[in-house]
Amino acid sequence: MRFVARSGSGHEITADDKDGDTGPRPTELVLAALALCTGMDIVSILDKQRQDYETYEIHATAQQREENEYPQIFTRIDLIHEVRGPGVTEDAVRRCIELSATRYCPVSAMLAAGDTAIHHRYKVARTGPDAFEGEGEVVVTGPYKRPDVIR
Repeated sequence: MRFVARSGSGHEITADDKDGDTGPRPTELVLAALALCTGMDIVSILDKQRQDYETYEIHATAQQREENEYPQIFTRIDLIHEVRGPGVTEDAVRRCIELSATRYCPVSAMLAAGDTAIHHRYKVARTGPDAFEGEGEVVVTGPYKRPDVIR
């Protein structure tokens, strides 16, 4: 069941099933695409806001329908954006996530328009003399919610 796809930009992507295991499963690629899409938004917006951050990580987990229910779509996705640095603010991180979730990330918009609820969360750690840590949920997009209607 190993397949190799060529993207419109000419890059090859290999996918496989659990038996062959020579590449990620197609659903894993969908989850990775969401994390990559929103992650690029977040970093771009943080840079435009001139946030002084040292590290940015995104963690994505998903729940699918039961094995005997088809199609085995994602019913819930949790994205956690972790930002750490001496000049990062919680408000700025929350705004970045909100913009990506409701305006910029097309992968998020496609998933949220269907049966998937996407929970957009964050953890912020400001380092240095004014150190603090904060975390929370910014917005839940989907299910069946178009981003242009959320705004």
